[in-house]
Amino acid sequence: MYIIGNGESRKNINLNNLGGIKIACNAVCRDYFVDHLVCVDRRMVDEAHTFYNYNFNVIYTRSDWLESRSHMEKLKCVPDIPYKPKIRQDEPFQWGSGPYAVLLGATLGSKTIRMIGFDLYGNNQKVNNIYKDTKHYDSSTKSAVDPSYWVYQIAKVFECFPNRKFILHNNPKWHLPDLWNYPNVSLDNLSNL
Repeated sequence: MYIIGNGESRKNINLNNLGGIKIACNAVCRDYFVDHLVCVDRRMVDEAHTFYNYNFNVIYTRSDWLESRSHMEKLKCVPDIPYKPKIRQDEPFQWGSGPYAVLLGATLGSKTIRMIGFDLYGNNQKVNNIYKDTKHYDSSTKSAVDPSYWVYQIAKVFECFPNRKFILHNNPKWHLPDLWNYPNVSLDNLSNL
């Protein structure tokens, strides 16, 4: 199973060459077929459904967006947070597509989950996203988003699913956040995909 974020580290990877189940975030459906697409921003749900209806099997989104989109085919709710919320970062509405994609992958039952495009950090303090400067995405001149919520939320998934093995593929100079130091988490080079 592959979970695909939209960090620029994956820009030279042809996702069609990856075998197995693919879970991806947001605008990846502009370019590739994936099995499961996670869009928790309502604009991305609408874009994915309207323009790229054949590039995924299912779109997962927030329950808030399901009711007003009951006419849409292939729309399901993201999984519930697997622990009791204690702080703001735990609240379901604070979770983005990336953390929800990792959670979905963990709940679907694959023992090994490979993650690509989860760069987290900006490039030279600017936005690090393959789709920057396109519809529904920030400008390349905008400051990078603080990744602390993503780091925390994905760490909670790692913690809640100790029987899953998570392998993050990234460039050699990229490092795992300290919060991700779990026995079931490892880092590997993109060239080993």
